Amino acid sequence: MIQLQQALVISPYIELYNLVIPKDNMLRQINELIDFSFVYEELKHNYCLDNGRNAIDPIRLFKYLLLKAIFELSDADIVERSKYDMSFKYFLGMAPEESVIDSSSLTKFRKLRLKDLNLLDMLIGKTVEISIEKGIIQSKAIIVDATHTKARYNQKSPREILQDRSRKLRKAVYKVDESLKARFPPKNTNDELEAEIAYCKKLIDVIESEGGVCALPKIREPLNLLKETVMDDLEQLRISEDPDAKVGHKSADSSFFGYKTHIAMTEERIITAAIVTTGEKNDGKQLQTLIEKSQSVGLEVKTVIGDTAYSEKDNIAYAKTNEIELVAKLNPQITQGGRKKEDEFLFNKDAGMYVCKAGHMAIRKARQGKKDRGKNQVDTYYFDVEKCKKCPSKEGCYTEGAKSKTYSVSIKSSEHTDQMTFQESESFKDKAKGRYKIEAKNSELKHRHGYDVASSSGLVGMELQGAMAIFAVNLKRMLKLMM
Repeated sequence: MIQLQQALVISPYIELYNLVIPKDNMLRQINELIDFSFVYEELKHNYCLDNGRNAIDPIRLFKYLLLKAIFELSDADIVERSKYDMSFKYFLGMAPEESVIDSSSLTKFRKLRLKDLNLLDMLIGKTVEISIEKGIIQSKAIIVDATHTKARYNQKSPREILQDRSRKLRKAVYKVDESLKARFPPKNTNDELEAEIAYCKKLIDVIESEGGVCALPKIREPLNLLKETVMDDLEQLRISEDPDAKVGHKSADSSFFGYKTHIAMTEERIITAAIVTTGEKNDGKQLQTLIEKSQSVGLEVKTVIGDTAYSEKDNIAYAKTNEIELVAKLNPQITQGGRKKEDEFLFNKDAGMYVCKAGHMAIRKARQGKKDRGKNQVDTYYFDVEKCKKCPSKEGCYTEGAKSKTYSVSIKSSEHTDQMTFQESESFKDKAKGRYKIEAKNSELKHRHGYDVASSSGLVGMELQGAMAIFAVNLKRMLKLMM
């Protein structure tokens, strides 16, 4: 049962806080800046209001999560520190002598009380609302960018996948007929992938020669899984214990496995909108949503500053329709003119290559046609045809027997004429200089608030981590601007 209001802290030692916690302490300033009663209103539907024992104060639990984001500590460590750190006790609304919660309560709070709650938008909206109210935000421009976060669980190598699946198959067989163990080939001790594949093929042959065993569902399922893995030649499978994480590309020869957070930020460095997606998502496709989210929290957006990922044809048209200046340089490789299957091939601005819907990146490109002569020049992107042959999404994309797979893009379109003129102006160049601010903000999130690696698995967990981290950096920035 949740209490309808926060209990008044009564203690003979309460005056200690005024003695040991200075006025400029960050946690004291946050307490004075934010009225956390909004947490009650947002969470009360997840509690029983009139039955059961009293629940731990949701504001206190929420503040624990905020402390985790600010100080980058584990559940156990943040609770342990709240036993003796007087600034923590003051911030949490505890009496100096009061006992702390069990750290497992934070896990239950995240799973049971924060479910079905759009915490990310709610917390960003709260900080933006206060920033506008106190006159912190004056600009009418937002800076947009995306930052990547690695999954908590690393992807397995193809050899590790084979080892894991062959192990599960052997164990399933042992439970049915352990005598078959003597007929199995000796386990591979070589680090080479080819040796592991050869071992798996021998293992499959031995088991399939025992017709009766193969018919059992407990054997057939792991057997078929291993056969598919070997037949597909592993296809550089991306597997982890995080089902939502995906492979994204930072450059042509480097990638990451995890998530992206697409951010919009004012020139005062207050984050006004954020979208958490899987790692393979295109940056430019999130621009319109970032603008609309920023506007929904009360911000007037007249200018958007970003890199080349945001200069897509649709974004230029959207900005023009809504009378917004789009300060994003055109990249000939990203223009959309004359491009087919726009939803199946997305441009990765970091790698400078297109990625197909299966997640495969082009391996090279070549330019065709002559500049300023007749038809527009075309960039042709070449994909690894061996991957295309085995790709599960090849239908309608790859023609059987084809010796190559290409994708061509016109590098110049009439829709970009006005934008090309604008990006040569002094106004454009002057405004584009402010883009560095969001790079610094991304660095702060990663290096000071643990946003470089996901703290849990799944997209929901990543959104919760993003909500608390962004709430923390916004509060810190607001306090700094108010000093």
